[in-house]
Amino acid sequence: MATIEECRAALEKLSDTMQHAEGDVAAATALDRSVSCRITDLDITFVGRMMGGRIVVQDTIQGAPKEKAQIRLTMKGDDLVALVDGELNFAKAWGSGRVKLEAGLKDLFQLRKLL
Repeated sequence: MATIEECRAALEKLSDTMQHAEGDVAAATALDRSVSCRITDLDITFVGRMMGGRIVVQDTIQGAPKEKAQIRLTMKGDDLVALVDGELNFAKAWGSGRVKLEAGLKDLFQLRKLL
C-alpha cells in the first residue's frame, strides 16, 4: 500500500509533467480549477488547485473533503502511483472503476487531452 508521502510525490511528479506539456495537452493543463484527489485506502484527500499548468496541493485532510472540488479524483494510493509512473492505463482504470474522475462536462472534455 502506497504511503501518504508516496502519493504526494506522485502528485508532484504529475504536476511537473503537466508543466512541461505542449500542444493540446498544454491547453488542458491551463485550466484554473479546484482539485481534490481522494485516496480511499489511506482515507485522506489531497486538496488544492490546478493553475498555471500545475497542480498545487494546498492541504491534506482526513476523510472526504467538506466542499466539492471542481475536479475530483478518487482511487487507491497504489493506483495513483502506478498511473503517474505509466504502469496503469487511465482509460482502462477509469472504465473498470478503479479510478473515478468527476468534473463538469466542459472540464471533462479538456481533461481527456491530458489523460
